[in-house]
Amino acid sequence: MEDEPETGGTTPKYLIARRALAEVLAQTDSFVSRQPGFPVNVGLYTFTSNVRQVLPIAPFDRRQLTLALEGLPDPSGNTAIGEAMALATADLYRAGTIRKYLLVVTDGENTTGREPDEVAREIARRSEGAVRILLVAFDVDADKFAFVNEVRGTVIQARNAVALRAGLDTLYRGRILAEAMDAGETLPLPMLSDSATPRGAAPAVPPSRPR
Repeated sequence: MEDEPETGGTTPKYLIARRALAEVLAQTDSFVSRQPGFPVNVGLYTFTSNVRQVLPIAPFDRRQLTLALEGLPDPSGNTAIGEAMALATADLYRAGTIRKYLLVVTDGENTTGREPDEVAREIARRSEGAVRILLVAFDVDADKFAFVNEVRGTVIQARNAVALRAGLDTLYRGRILAEAMDAGETLPLPMLSDSATPRGAAPAVPPSRPR
């Protein structure tokens, strides 16, 4: 994420992406205050040559998320989008969430590991559509990720910082949080399980590799 968007500017793309994610995810505070019985779980992943779980999927904690975003190392190496999607999906199930989303931000194509189109189709097949894939193509051709639409996901093109924030807002507030409210979901009765994480809407956010 060290190169600049095609539209110009001097701020590295990885910093633009981090700020946009922090701003959009901060909206979770107001959602949780209106829905105290409905936790929103968030996880954070990075994908370069390897996939790294930066923040385990757990109830939203703005301070922890902010610290995690601020502490991300500068990106380098390859772009393992498919591997990140596979890991985040497995973690969503381990967390025991009801509605499951992968919110992916990338500024490049997959260059290492499993191909994301294959992973996306496997996720759709094995989850029977329960995991929704939402992807923001930041300063990269969204047509490269047309496979997301084929598995009933959504791809948004973002050529600059303004478009990135708008796209993330559309997907996170306009889709993930809005769909949770429309469904009228509430926290189910406590159940004994291997997971100690409460259930709820859970976007696993592999934020990027913007370089």
